[in-house]
Amino acid sequence: MSKVKYYYDSETLSYREIADKKITRFKKFMLFILASFLFGMIGLIFLLNTSLVNTPRELSLSRELKNLEFQFEQLHKKMDQASLVLQNIESRDNTLYRVYFEANPIPESQRMAGFGGLNRYKNLEGYAHSELIINTAKRIEILQKQLVVQSKSLDEISALAAEKEALLDAIPSIQPISNQDLTRMASGFGWRSDPFTKVRKRHRGMDFTAPRGTPVYATGNGRIQRADNRAAGFGKHIRIDHGFGYITVYAHLSQYNVRRGQRVKRGDIIGYVGSTGRSQAPHLHYEVWKDKQRINPINFYTGTLSPKEFENLLRFANQENQSLD
Repeated sequence: MSKVKYYYDSETLSYREIADKKITRFKKFMLFILASFLFGMIGLIFLLNTSLVNTPRELSLSRELKNLEFQFEQLHKKMDQASLVLQNIESRDNTLYRVYFEANPIPESQRMAGFGGLNRYKNLEGYAHSELIINTAKRIEILQKQLVVQSKSLDEISALAAEKEALLDAIPSIQPISNQDLTRMASGFGWRSDPFTKVRKRHRGMDFTAPRGTPVYATGNGRIQRADNRAAGFGKHIRIDHGFGYITVYAHLSQYNVRRGQRVKRGDIIGYVGSTGRSQAPHLHYEVWKDKQRINPINFYTGTLSPKEFENLLRFANQENQSLD
């Protein structure tokens, strides 16, 4: 019940009731409504700008933000693991692979090059989680750079390995005549007596005596450079270019089993023992050349001989006797 207001009437010396006009009551009511609305809006604005009340949209965004932070944390853990694996690969690359294949280690400055200078992350600044985003971007770029360098290094190692394998296949490393087919090792590398003049001179290869027609084997992979009888004293002979500076010569053959330009592999039969050219008896004269210099073939019989067989061969090769050519 609304309060009744009175005023004092001096003429009648009595109190009279104040009667509000309808328009006045309406104005007061509208003023009250307006004041309430303004007060409510001010309160609502205040609450919306504090953490006391969140809208459904804000609650959804807050959940998404927390999920993104969790995902970033998981991403950093995965990058930590990837970095450890990559560091292990880089360590093995420098201390094992590149050492084995005689390549220089990749310095740390080269693996980490290209991350100084201008601020490339300026567009990521100014956000609530800029530091987290920038650190993640930096780590990803560093990993990408390291992976590119390591990938190129492994490509280089792969090429070196293929070349190393080709070198190992090319090096003359077996006897040109199988051990069971030998009559004896007649003469080694060094000073020997010439069978025709009896003069002491340098013998530039090794002589293997064997029956005429005994198979002669290629001692390493290569290409037939010559298969003819146009070399003085060698008679029918074969020369194989193994690459990497290696050449082998097989002289005094009875016949060929290959032709000029043909590719052969270690162990292929290339000809047969004979006594053509300047020869006193059926045997094979065998030479090894490295960078245009003739070297002692005894150093290359690693592929077929046992330690005992090699010891016997070395003993006979060191005897200064008469050669057969």
